[in-house]
Amino acid sequence: MAGESSSVLNRWQLPAFYVLLLVAAVFTFWGIRLAGEAEVASLSSAVNAATAGTSAKKTPEALNSVLLHVLATLTAVIVLGRVLAVGFRLIGQPSVIGEVVAGILLGPSVLGAISPEAMHLLIPDATTDPHGRVVAAMGIVSQIGIVLYMFIVGLELNTTMLVKSAHAAIAISHASIIIPFIAGTGLALWLFPQFAPGATSFTSFSLFLGVAMAITAFPVLARILTDRRIEKTRLGVLALSCAATDDVTAWCLLALVVGVVQSNVTGAIWVIVLTSIYLAVMLLLVRPFAVRLLRRDERHVPRGTIPTLFVAVLASAFVTEAIGIHAVFGAFLIGAIIPHDLPITKSIHDNLHNVVTMLFLPAFFAMSGMNTQIGLMNNLEHWLICAAITAVATIGKFGGTFIAAKMAQISTRDASILGVLMNTRGLMELIVLNIGLSLGVISPVLFAMMVLMAIATTMMTGPALSILWPKEERNAVA
Repeated sequence: MAGESSSVLNRWQLPAFYVLLLVAAVFTFWGIRLAGEAEVASLSSAVNAATAGTSAKKTPEALNSVLLHVLATLTAVIVLGRVLAVGFRLIGQPSVIGEVVAGILLGPSVLGAISPEAMHLLIPDATTDPHGRVVAAMGIVSQIGIVLYMFIVGLELNTTMLVKSAHAAIAISHASIIIPFIAGTGLALWLFPQFAPGATSFTSFSLFLGVAMAITAFPVLARILTDRRIEKTRLGVLALSCAATDDVTAWCLLALVVGVVQSNVTGAIWVIVLTSIYLAVMLLLVRPFAVRLLRRDERHVPRGTIPTLFVAVLASAFVTEAIGIHAVFGAFLIGAIIPHDLPITKSIHDNLHNVVTMLFLPAFFAMSGMNTQIGLMNNLEHWLICAAITAVATIGKFGGTFIAAKMAQISTRDASILGVLMNTRGLMELIVLNIGLSLGVISPVLFAMMVLMAIATTMMTGPALSILWPKEERNAVA
């Protein structure tokens, strides 16, 4: 009887912890929000100085050089990114770190500080491109790249695996989101007065900072596990399930935050309603139709299927952008509703992956590099704040994962390994940060700090995993 009572207790321990965590998170954020809004209300309203843009004469050279600059920038980022990716792989780091660093090196932080003229050969300044045509063109290419990349991320999402691991994965994943989310919103109390743009409300700033702290890079995590041949182990499958659940939840949360940022209270509620309707239509109507259509002949890819899928991706991205969340969410959703195990899925993934990651994403890395101005962190206080942001992000992500894993009766070492893996942020963090910067929620200084945090937390994963799970043990398990 004592054994049965203990079993029942263990069975209810994790769900009870999960419910209490959700309730505590809601009340904690509400308290943080009230404190932050009260602080903002007590401050004198800032005066925003409007600066009128200067227009230069349109010259044929300026009008015709946009393509030249875009091609030169893409070439430089691709070549340098490939070189650095090889170097980072040699020291056990994911190649995406090299590509991110390449964008930063070619931007104002390094090349611009050494030779502004050389940097402007890639991205011209306001003198030679007063209307920002090159930046606009690079921005469009990078956004298309991110939309297609998020479609690929959705294709990689194994929903069957999620269902099988749902009990532990959902609780662990959500704990790894809720705890760093609350830590991020608490950090906003400190950062808001210094780093929030003038027109940003505390609610928008704190919500966005919480999401940025909570993100996990599912594709980078999958690549780390695959490189170490542990993606099919029990712990590897659980880590992938947690990361996939984390991605879905975080993108839904980000969609909500973007809706709040772009709308007033009534508008935000309307965005939530429309998003819920769209999700229901995609999951209940479109997904079953897509499964039946694609499973009719699993051995061949019917003519016209791939163009139809591209149209669906762009249409879904258009709808979510029009609703007021973001285009990347619609692209991710299309990828997620397509069955993971079909030959056509693998065919689309294999054919699209290299084109997107090697041609379109470099434009995104270039734009991220142009937005990352490390020179703005020009005093010791800024670097200490950056270190504090990194520490809060790491402790929150690791701690949330570790506590929930222990509640799920997972060993201390395996719980630690899960915490280390879930701390991987990589490219997904950059996507979130660029959305925040484009919406005017975070300042360029905070953007630079958060980019450095994303690089640092991703680079921690490999060495920490090697310490906690030595290569000999990983090979034996694999």
